[in-house]
Amino acid sequence: MLITCPYCGPRDVIEFTYQGDGNRERPDPASQNFEAWNAYVYDRLNPAGDHNEIWQHSGGCRTHLRVVRNTLTHEISSVAFVRGDHQGRGDHGSAARRKAEDKS
Repeated sequence: MLITCPYCGPRDVIEFTYQGDGNRERPDPASQNFEAWNAYVYDRLNPAGDHNEIWQHSGGCRTHLRVVRNTLTHEISSVAFVRGDHQGRGDHGSAARRKAEDKS
């Protein structure tokens, strides 16, 4: 499976780390609602079809990506940055971005 990193281009899935379901909402960290935390940690859906996922390009520029992947075919229909701004990524991300810009 190939994931197209916006900075580094198409890369094999081996360079990425799955970070979880992109649709789940974390309870308020100050919350002491046991049921909400239990559901967040343990309840998982197993959808058939398009699924919103979070991946990190851990073997490359370390960017977190929102990937829409079909769980039946593994076809990826879209890849986008998790955050709209790309600040705070450090020099490694800036170097990867410059490298990608030089290719175009």
